[in-house]
Amino acid sequence: MARFSPFEDSLWFATAAPAPDLPSLQGEHRADVCIVGGGYTGLTTALTLAKQGVKVMLLEAQQAGFGGSGRNAGHCTPTFTHFSLPELRRLLGEPWAERLIRRQTQANHQVSAMIRDYHIDCEWQQNGYLQAAARPGAMKLIEEKARQYNAVGAHTEAVDAAQAERISGSPRFYGGWFHHEGGHLNPLGYARGLARAVGQEGGEVYCASPVSEVKKQGTAWQVITPQGHVLADKVIFATGAYTVAGWPQLEQSFRIMRVFVAATQPLDAALRSKVLPLNTTIHDGRGDIYVYKYNQQGRIVASMFPMGRRGREMNYTHQVMSDRLCWLHPAIGQPLRWDYFWYGELDMQQRTIPRLYQLAPGVVALTGLSGRGVPTGSMLGGILAEWALDMPASELALKIEPLHKAPFWMGFGPQLTLRYYRARDWLRCRIEGAALPPHA
Repeated sequence: MARFSPFEDSLWFATAAPAPDLPSLQGEHRADVCIVGGGYTGLTTALTLAKQGVKVMLLEAQQAGFGGSGRNAGHCTPTFTHFSLPELRRLLGEPWAERLIRRQTQANHQVSAMIRDYHIDCEWQQNGYLQAAARPGAMKLIEEKARQYNAVGAHTEAVDAAQAERISGSPRFYGGWFHHEGGHLNPLGYARGLARAVGQEGGEVYCASPVSEVKKQGTAWQVITPQGHVLADKVIFATGAYTVAGWPQLEQSFRIMRVFVAATQPLDAALRSKVLPLNTTIHDGRGDIYVYKYNQQGRIVASMFPMGRRGREMNYTHQVMSDRLCWLHPAIGQPLRWDYFWYGELDMQQRTIPRLYQLAPGVVALTGLSGRGVPTGSMLGGILAEWALDMPASELALKIEPLHKAPFWMGFGPQLTLRYYRARDWLRCRIEGAALPPHA
């Protein structure tokens, strides 16, 4: 557990609705399905199964949302960041690609419905997402992206520079891709609300119950924790980047990539009317990703990937984040104070698509979300629930694969890719005469 940053450092921990009072596992229990991991994937799986009358028990080593589900930046964008939809179809083949595309692009409807139906207190705002064009030449790709997503039922559009400025408050963009269904929330509050919802539907969630081993016992599986165990017909691992034990070599199926998130002081109402006036989520359009939005208190919450000194030296990191934000929004015109700073860990896969592994008959694991975030973790619960309810493997939205190690180069490949994107952006902006932000 040493690689994980303190959970208590985050804005979300300071502001989320209180956690439900969930006990640790004590003694012997029997269940139809035992889920390991209390993030979005595990919780939505448990919720879906409990609604179907399945006796489901979920075991979490810490507390609900302790991992990436409670540490992410809180934006909820039902897209595929790395691949275009035609590229996904070539990569995954049919019918797998269309099934996954349908689930992912409709995921925000599911998130919104769960928040509404279970009255989850999580600062949910569905005011859209803007992926900006940082240079004129990006607009051609954005127009094609809008066409592709709209063809599968999403509500998106390519917007010009004036529209992008109206949405974002930034004069730096040449246009952008506006996804009307995008949203943002307090991710820890959402996870805690899902845990409550599982209980409302009759499922059981146990915290402070780390799983040390899963072993066969007769026709069932015994899931062992320090103070008790569950005997279950089926077991699902949904521990993602925070996998530390429970099944041999599962933690080697991905590689960790860190991301950091920071939050400013609350901005006054007059400034907020000029900076992010529509309370949208903004991606500044660069491969060296900078994504930001407001929280309920009027703080700007921004995220980046560590690179060199950035993410390691705090004063320098705060300066980089302030300089980028003030360049994007000259209206800020004042020093920014970063009141919160924390890290999350991503379970990276070379395809950046979640992988569903068959560990043994009746035991599966899902890892490799690769930073896909709130909507992906939420929609995956439906896929895992369908597996638990005996849907034929050929009909699932993810192909079941044998467990295998992530290739060694995944340990450094994502960082090299970020550096390549940064250099490519610099060159293209120079060629097209587009302005470059500080530290580009």
